[in-house]
Amino acid sequence: MREEITYTGLPQEEIERRYRLVREAATGDGLDAVIVCGNEYTGFEGAVAYLSGFNIVHRYAYVLLPLDGEPAIVFPSEARYVGEHGTTWIEEQVFVALPGEWLADRVRGRRVGVYGLDYVMTVRDYRALEGVCELVGWDAGFDHARMVKSELELASVRESVRINAEGFRVFLDAFEPGKTEREILAPCEQYFVSEGCGRWTMDMVLDGPNGSALPEFKIAGARRIEQTDLVLPSLEVAGPGGHWVEVSRAISPGEPSDDTKRMLAAYEEYFAAAQEALRAGATAHDAHRAVSRGFTERGYRLGHVTGHSIGMTMIEFPKIGEGVETELRTGMVLSMHPHAISEDGRACLYMQDTWLVGEEGGLPLAKLPMRIYDGTETR
Repeated sequence: MREEITYTGLPQEEIERRYRLVREAATGDGLDAVIVCGNEYTGFEGAVAYLSGFNIVHRYAYVLLPLDGEPAIVFPSEARYVGEHGTTWIEEQVFVALPGEWLADRVRGRRVGVYGLDYVMTVRDYRALEGVCELVGWDAGFDHARMVKSELELASVRESVRINAEGFRVFLDAFEPGKTEREILAPCEQYFVSEGCGRWTMDMVLDGPNGSALPEFKIAGARRIEQTDLVLPSLEVAGPGGHWVEVSRAISPGEPSDDTKRMLAAYEEYFAAAQEALRAGATAHDAHRAVSRGFTERGYRLGHVTGHSIGMTMIEFPKIGEGVETELRTGMVLSMHPHAISEDGRACLYMQDTWLVGEEGGLPLAKLPMRIYDGTETR
């Protein structure tokens, strides 16, 4: 029987490790304190859970981590009975009508790094803090501090990968031309929830006729799958430990188009190249160039980032992309998913894998072959 790894009840040494890494990075950037913002936007509440153990069910929350002294977690008053507040290991829990005013009193006159300043912090709280202290956008700084995962975190990542890869097989079992997109995805979602993902699923589809998928992601709907369609399930989940992963493959019950076949050849080259390129000491730019070469040489553009660091937030820095000089380190976890799009925008291929960066190269954590399935495969 597997021992379930959860984001709450962490060993004290893991909590202290996280705080130490963030404080060291903050000190290096000349900050006096850090405010981490989170809300219920799926996949982007994880920074608060990372520093507090609290899972945001509704509304939003902030964690204040000073360089010296104890942290605090701050909620709007209307969130008092939303979520299990006893799950956080932070002793100072504050419920106030306007969290920004409470934070302003704590950080007045200081230089404060804010994770989520551009996308997450509410306007009303920003207004309360503006001018009271120096606010510094600190998304990359915070993510770089946590990009190398501990052994405890890697165990959580591997469990999420197990769930995600099995979820693809559930999707494949349910796949059948004539069914609607949501009829195929429903058993997959049911499986994810049964394994402890709860609301931590971000599942979409890309599909289209004549062996090619259109490049827009969409929520699974009432469209019925035809024999000649190409279907790309985008499966992104976090297991009970709260670590997000992405694993999926394409399905084509008929003959893939010529564009799709050429894109698959580029995917095969990417998958081989990644095992060398995703190694400690390489830069994110170097890795991007290596894994994207097969696509660009065939004339395809990449409509989505080649890859990115992933953890308790779905998309973390660094990105694996052009001009990103961040050095990869052993123990980083990366989501790789080149989004290859044809010149006319009518065909794409998008398959996902979660990789572990090692000293000698990258290790794909799922065991799915890099191929296009036809929907008839058995386990």
